[in-house]
Amino acid sequence: MDANTPDIAGLSFEDALRALEDVVRRLESGEVPLDESIALYERGEALRRHCQARLDAAQARIEKIVAGPDGQAAGTVPFGTE
Repeated sequence: MDANTPDIAGLSFEDALRALEDVVRRLESGEVPLDESIALYERGEALRRHCQARLDAAQARIEKIVAGPDGQAAGTVPFGTE
């Protein structure tokens, strides 16, 4: 990678997914030298973990939607509060 590669923790889900897709494209091309392939693979794995964490957090927020007596969503509860 280079000094212009953004920090993964600061990426939105969409930006991280685009970066992961780029890593996969480059690896699948077969035109990347071995050492760079290893670095790309490591970055790809870190991007995958970041995306999964963002998806898990979104799912947890969705699961906190509170249903009213008629079964319709009546509001939300912030994640981490019961």
